[in-house]
Amino acid sequence: MTAPIVVERADFSDPALARFLQEHLDDMEPTSPPESRHALDLDGLRRPHVRLWTATDAGTIVGTVALAGLEPGHEELKSMRTDPLRRGQGIGGLLLDAALGDARARGVRRVSLETGSMDFFAPARRLYERAGFVPCAPFGTYTDDPNSAYFTLVL
Repeated sequence: MTAPIVVERADFSDPALARFLQEHLDDMEPTSPPESRHALDLDGLRRPHVRLWTATDAGTIVGTVALAGLEPGHEELKSMRTDPLRRGQGIGGLLLDAALGDARARGVRRVSLETGSMDFFAPARRLYERAGFVPCAPFGTYTDDPNSAYFTLVL
């Protein structure tokens, strides 16, 4: 019997986290033009209004997700990534459930997100739609961008 995947708040002192997050940024480079890349770097994820979680399997990071405060009661889903070798195994859904559960427990009323509009991001868009997210207009500081798709979920 294998141990379950563990989702917990991120340990910023773990060098594996920095590597995993850099790989996320590196994944965006060939898929999105610079003006359409909105992923947070390690310093951005350390800000006080951001909460970051990791999914680990036998101590190895296999996924991340974050929530960043936009305004009272409204947060943005950020840094959603599953290790490319582990995609399609339910890790993204596990992370999304954990983040949304945390948001609900803290009284957040709405979670929104921006993701790419390209084919590379189609699995992510399907995951969000299955979780109840619906397309919306750009929010926060986002503007119309043909490379972006925006979604929101009322909790």
